[in-house]
Amino acid sequence: MADAAPAPTTEGAPAGEFRGGFGGRGRGRGRGRGRGRGRGRGNKDGDKEWVPATKLGRLVKDMKIKSLEEIYLFSLPVKEFEIIDYFLGSTLKDEVLKIMPVQKQTTAGQRTRFKAIVALGDFHGHVGLGVKCSKEVATAIRGAIILGKLSIVPVRRGYWGNKLGAPHTIPCKVTGKCGSSSMRLIPAPRGTGIVAAPVPKKLLTMAGIEDVYTQSVGATSTLGNFAKATFFAIAKTYSFLTPDLWKETVFTKSPYEEFTDYLAKNHDPSSSKKAAA
Repeated sequence: MADAAPAPTTEGAPAGEFRGGFGGRGRGRGRGRGRGRGRGRGNKDGDKEWVPATKLGRLVKDMKIKSLEEIYLFSLPVKEFEIIDYFLGSTLKDEVLKIMPVQKQTTAGQRTRFKAIVALGDFHGHVGLGVKCSKEVATAIRGAIILGKLSIVPVRRGYWGNKLGAPHTIPCKVTGKCGSSSMRLIPAPRGTGIVAAPVPKKLLTMAGIEDVYTQSVGATSTLGNFAKATFFAIAKTYSFLTPDLWKETVFTKSPYEEFTDYLAKNHDPSSSKKAAA
């Protein structure tokens, strides 16, 4: 056909213009990466001062809440990742576990996007896992890091035998499951190290656990489910009530109740929307 467009070639094209791989199958159809939308958007937002959009964010920024543990004690939902940045800051490290292309069949062909799986932790009792899909790799990683921060959970550590020194392992056996992947964590004596596959080992290390045995069942080759199963198991460490937690917890007022008058005077949700716009 004389009207057919010539096939793309790399000859004479400047570096970075021709993209091979999965992009060639779907032909893009105008949905591709060249529009410039969203590129570098995170840097602009990073320069702005944080304007809390939630009551919890306002209390954190105004130093009414002193630690993350106060938030966990009352099971307050964290909707802003800046809250985690405020408390953990530079101690929080992230690592990209996997970036995989995923495709959707459309009438115009295949639409390719990229799925990023990112693990976060401060190596001292806090760990998170974020999964995000986007048209660009950088955007997917950025989104996964934000979702990982919002999913940060506390990790309870304990002892295998004598209670000497700092806690080094998990307090009891716990199991997490996602899809067909099932992960069981078993306490280990001091000096054992983390006996696990590379993926759960990264999560356990970021959680601050030094010694643990692991047992996995199912398709561990599915990295996303394998990582989620490990994360769910780690998150369960605080759900098991051991005898040292039998003492009655004396609850104080929730931060929302305690600072009701303060929030009524200082927190205006509409102002945060105007700042975002």
